Amino acid sequence: MTEISNHLSDLARFIQASPSSYHAVTEVAARLIEAGFVELNEADEWPTGPDKRFVVRDGAVIAWIEPATATATTPFRIVGSHTDSPGFKLKPKPTTGNVGWIQAGVEVYGGPLLNSWLDRELEFAGRLVFRDGTSALVRTGPYLRFPQLAVHLDRGVNANGLVLDPQRHMNPVIGVGNAAGADVVAHLASLAGRTGDEVTGYDVMVADTAAPATFGMDAQFFASGRLDNLSSVHSSLVALLRLGTELDHYPVFAAFDHEELGSETRSGASGPFLADVLARISAGNGASEAQRLQAYASSWCLSADVGHSIHPNYPERHDPVNHPIVGGGPLLKINANQRYATDALGAAEWVRACEQAGVPFQEFVSNNTVPCGSTIGPLTATRLGIRTIDVGMPVLSMHSAREMCAATDTAVFTAAIQAFLEPVN
Repeated sequence: MTEISNHLSDLARFIQASPSSYHAVTEVAARLIEAGFVELNEADEWPTGPDKRFVVRDGAVIAWIEPATATATTPFRIVGSHTDSPGFKLKPKPTTGNVGWIQAGVEVYGGPLLNSWLDRELEFAGRLVFRDGTSALVRTGPYLRFPQLAVHLDRGVNANGLVLDPQRHMNPVIGVGNAAGADVVAHLASLAGRTGDEVTGYDVMVADTAAPATFGMDAQFFASGRLDNLSSVHSSLVALLRLGTELDHYPVFAAFDHEELGSETRSGASGPFLADVLARISAGNGASEAQRLQAYASSWCLSADVGHSIHPNYPERHDPVNHPIVGGGPLLKINANQRYATDALGAAEWVRACEQAGVPFQEFVSNNTVPCGSTIGPLTATRLGIRTIDVGMPVLSMHSAREMCAATDTAVFTAAIQAFLEPVN
């Protein structure tokens, strides 16, 4: 239990350090450097030979270990996850006012459960780019709130349900007074020791400020914002850092941005980032295109993203036979329409990894009337032709401002990912 507790505490620290994808990548980079990884720049010529390396592209990061035995056809074992979470993003000209309140203009990012963001102390966090070409990460701490309308002014809300218009109702309050005298961007700039007129661009998100917590009988559960998908980023990173040096393949950690938007960006899984990095690694060993494709043919990718636990209050929304539950082990995600990339060979490889790690696993499949979402898995398989498996940790309240899982599941998921990255022959 001490190992599980330590793992959970480290996940909590990781999430608290990562209110935006840019903060998450900075935290990943710091941990990689501490473990002896060398950061590379995409604009530079890359070194060759055995080492531990990583490269950052905006809100995405890829790290790998090159073994001493690497050749032109050495295969890859990749674990992919994503750094972004559903929520809200700061709009241009964001400082607004209405009937004596000072508010901020935000745009819905991805598919959040809007009601879950009400009545929480929230912060702005992200990156600012300045006129001189430099940039900085900032976070405000508790700064804004989406206030819910009182029941006295909406008597039918409990009977008829809450209906939220994203434009009319999701305008957070940040103060009272004259909005003309306020400036959200200037406040963000001041946190970096700069002035508002120096800011020429920004990517700033809204994040929940509440600390992660355990709860329930015997503290069985863990609740936090951004479990989707920082939990998989953390598990994949911890697994990578635990690996030994005697390897016959490249273990690769890939954390992409913009999965919640469909991944079609330069730092998303549909973009060229992973393909570019793998091609440069292979080229460093003198691989021809044909030899690189040989390596791909023997490679594997694990798409790690949270999945749905069966919900005790809505069991009819789930498959009537397959009932995965928090605490029961990680999920093998299966979909006949290939919204998940798992096939029979992939299922067998996941069984092997879980057996090697000594952990149970569960199968997830959707109810036929409730189509599932998708992941980076099919995108990676399509772009690279590498056999891909979709897996994840079971959660409740997915896409809520605060999601929950079993306290034991994060350590168990990490163990399975480590066994995937370092198979015992």
